[in-house]
Amino acid sequence: MLGSVLGGTAAAALPGVAEAAPAQVPDAVGEDLTAGSADDRWKLRNRMGSDGAWTDFLRRQDLVWRRMPTLWHEGPFLGDGRLGSMVYKEPGANSVRFTVQHGEVQDHRPEFGSGWGTCRLPVGHLTLDPVGTIGTVDWRLSLWNAELTGTITTDKGTLTLSALIHDGILAARVTADGDEEVRWTFHPEEAVSPRKISEAPPTGYVANPPWTTRTTGDVEQVLQPLVGGGQTATAHRRSGDTLLLNVAHSHPSDTRAGEASLKKIQRAAPYAALRREHTRWWHAFYRRSFVSIPDERLQSFHWIQLYKIASASREGGPPMATCGPWLEPTPWPAVWWNLNIQLEYWLIHGSNHLELDSLASTLRQNQEQLIANVPAAYRADSAGVGRSSDMFANRGVPVPGSGGEAGNLTWALHNVWLSYRHSMDEDLLRDTVYPLLRRAINYYLHFLQPGDDGKLHLPSTLSPEYPVVPPKDTNYDLALIRWGCGTLLEASERLGVDDPLVPRWQEVLARLTPYPVDDNGFMIGADTPYAQSHRHYSHLLMVYPLYLVNWEQPEQRELIEKSVVHWHALTGSHRGYSYTGAASLYAMMGRGDTALSYLKKFFDTSTRYPCRANTHYTEAGPVIETPLSASQSLHDMLCQSWDGVVRVFPAVPDSWADVTLHDFRTQGAFLVSAVRSGGVTRFVRVRSLAGEPLRLRHGLTGGRVTAVLDDGRPARTHTTDDGVLAVELPKGREVLLYAGRRPDLVIAPVSPSEPGEPWGLP
Repeated sequence: MLGSVLGGTAAAALPGVAEAAPAQVPDAVGEDLTAGSADDRWKLRNRMGSDGAWTDFLRRQDLVWRRMPTLWHEGPFLGDGRLGSMVYKEPGANSVRFTVQHGEVQDHRPEFGSGWGTCRLPVGHLTLDPVGTIGTVDWRLSLWNAELTGTITTDKGTLTLSALIHDGILAARVTADGDEEVRWTFHPEEAVSPRKISEAPPTGYVANPPWTTRTTGDVEQVLQPLVGGGQTATAHRRSGDTLLLNVAHSHPSDTRAGEASLKKIQRAAPYAALRREHTRWWHAFYRRSFVSIPDERLQSFHWIQLYKIASASREGGPPMATCGPWLEPTPWPAVWWNLNIQLEYWLIHGSNHLELDSLASTLRQNQEQLIANVPAAYRADSAGVGRSSDMFANRGVPVPGSGGEAGNLTWALHNVWLSYRHSMDEDLLRDTVYPLLRRAINYYLHFLQPGDDGKLHLPSTLSPEYPVVPPKDTNYDLALIRWGCGTLLEASERLGVDDPLVPRWQEVLARLTPYPVDDNGFMIGADTPYAQSHRHYSHLLMVYPLYLVNWEQPEQRELIEKSVVHWHALTGSHRGYSYTGAASLYAMMGRGDTALSYLKKFFDTSTRYPCRANTHYTEAGPVIETPLSASQSLHDMLCQSWDGVVRVFPAVPDSWADVTLHDFRTQGAFLVSAVRSGGVTRFVRVRSLAGEPLRLRHGLTGGRVTAVLDDGRPARTHTTDDGVLAVELPKGREVLLYAGRRPDLVIAPVSPSEPGEPWGLP
């Protein structure tokens, strides 16, 4: 079973470590398991099956504004995976700004690096310019419809607005009453790196030329040429109460963007027709899974993250930069590969939204560039990517021994492997994961050297952004090498590939040096303790998210716990994802209350870097990965799947007596539905999409456990030595498990036990 590598090689990584001892068998398994009877037919009653139910539920999660937002991280945001807009007060003016930014708009001068030469470039912004002085606003960002609606009241009257982004079109409809008027202005912005807020341009950098304008009929355009070739074009048209806008970018052509944006606006449908297509997509999107928890504000936050990631990413589109499709002044106007992009995409798996996976499609489409990123001497068999890049992954990777980051592609491929494991799409494994992971691990293999101890050692590499470079054996890379070799062995077997490197991968797993540890736990690397506060948890990668060293290995628990405690004991440099990472680590330990306490630190406004009013997050600039990773922490509390086992409600806090989970996607391509009420798991339903072996920790207690298939026939099950329930579940079939008498099989929202105000500025 592909996936068992996650725990299988960890024992060899630590001195004196024995095989993991079997976990305790749950009371409700084993002798007390029964299979049901042949007439035991059942069906879930899904109260979220109608548009009305979804409208009512998601309306309670909407962001609302009773005050004018004055900053980007306070206001509404719209997007379609490419085009993005944030809405807030125009600085220093009596206007409302709608930013106009696009994930494909970038410079094309790699000689100046990702910060300046291949960075994201600003496009511009619209302003809605009332006649009167703005007094109050009453806005709602509808998650269900992905549409901003509301009013702007001035001393001259009222503007009533609605706005959305669909299929590359920003559409806004505004009407005026009283003495108000609808007035729009588009403001182009200089095509220069947003990094200018933190540093001067590099030597030799030449500014991009000024934009030009063009009018064709009723369509106005702004055309931005680029020194490195290519063009950005913005086209907009005002017709009655509706404004439509499109952004296009072309490279190397310096005319195609202008042609494309003009045609897009000329052929655009009216607002009502766009809205019908738009809401159809979003309504189908939300129905793919359902989560409800009794913490009202955290529940809303989670649904806003689903809206956010669908606004920021679509398969086949650009990978998310640190700011998503929205761009504000930032020192990080690019894709960051050493933590950010990985955390950005975890949410798509459990939420059953693999259609948003632009990371996997980016790596698949840019394999030649990933090969070109390594020094010429290694391109025959290796690939990699440096710390940051453009949307095409164009960034050279340092050589091990130089003290740089060498493992970022391998970690990014772990995300793609997760997409494979959650879909069991063998084409993804064969065409993307296997060939690229083979090359990424090959790059490491060129530099592994035997030491006097007979072990294989890796020359100096950097644990991402830690201020001290280990002389050798950085834990970040050792963990990735172990995971990569183990995954390649299992993938080659699954694909039936007789790979000549199999003996080498086996040798590496047998001889690779153990992870450096000291009295405080995992070190950064050899001779390099974790001695300075640091936001990253790269030195703990073997624990999370790789699970090579995990809580189901009892002999590892002390090491895991003291490593996590020590990481957070050194304060001063922690950031939002330091708290979400700790939450997920404690969720792996089964400590729901502790996990929740760390997760809530991210929302504590007394901290230096809290979650902001619209659920975005900023440090020196926007960084989208942190709030998205907070939703993954929530996932880790509700359902985990690693090492071939699905764990239902593994770390639910005591305060969450009631939880509903429906069609939560897990590794092995299973859809899990489960309900917890009164602090007790009532039932678990699992549907198999691929026919993979189902191994389950179900958490059912309070009586004999029944396992019955969807046709009422008893399921064939057995309990393994480590207390896991193995269920024979063919592809397309479902199994229901419950303890004692069959409960009501209802999927519905839970009632809040911890009320919270809406996000936004209510």
